[in-house]
Amino acid sequence: MWSQREVIDYALQRRSTLEALRRPGRQLARMEACDADPMLVRAAKHHGEQTKIKCPVCAKTDLVNLHYVFGEQLGQYSGRIKQTPELDKMAHEFGEFKVVVVEVCLECHWNHMILSYLLGDGVKRKPPRRQQTVEDIYG
Repeated sequence: MWSQREVIDYALQRRSTLEALRRPGRQLARMEACDADPMLVRAAKHHGEQTKIKCPVCAKTDLVNLHYVFGEQLGQYSGRIKQTPELDKMAHEFGEFKVVVVEVCLECHWNHMILSYLLGDGVKRKPPRRQQTVEDIYG
């Protein structure tokens, strides 16, 4: 992405968690490492982007990545899942927002935050006007 900055890679934390899981006399139980919330697994199933990386715990399936976006300028759309092509478009529309990438295994429910970074063109903007949602009407 052309405006990607302040990248934080969580590879060392991921590696440490996996080592604790594999260590003799385990300090970390598999149930603790593979504890994805059912909503996260559902989101990964329907909105995730397939990778070619095998799950480091079960090795049965490829991992799925979710890209969550957060930012004041996103207004009510902060906290949503976006696909990679949408992120590039958003980087031109918004001044600054954070992207958090989470990997999920649909088989064993392993999940880990693998990356976070900022995107945007740097221009300060007001959040978009809040649009009425179904929850507002029937909520």
